[in-house]
Amino acid sequence: MQDSCTVSQTVRYLSKRWTLLIILELYKGREYTRRFSELRDALAGITPKVLSERLRELEHEGIVTRHVDQTSFPVRTEYTLTESGIEIIDVIRTIKSWALKWKIDNVPCGEQDCSVCVL
Repeated sequence: MQDSCTVSQTVRYLSKRWTLLIILELYKGREYTRRFSELRDALAGITPKVLSERLRELEHEGIVTRHVDQTSFPVRTEYTLTESGIEIIDVIRTIKSWALKWKIDNVPCGEQDCSVCVL
């Protein structure tokens, strides 16, 4: 039964468009934290609505935490990878290694760590 498959259950939220890229952008942030506007600016083409939805899903799954600072104006909302979210970076690195080996010829990407990626 596919519904009881761990991979199937996990893929439901990790395979949604933008999800892994949001996690990667959070990983690049100081202390794995970024503001909503920083994420939006870093992910060309993502709409604020989709970014909000993905962040809400990631928060629900325990992959990110959200902190709202209402003492600042405008209100400052930051997202931080949890321990679980930081461990997903290993999955992203494995995907990157597989792609570089089998699918994509991108020497500069292969030579840099994902935390400093600017490609």
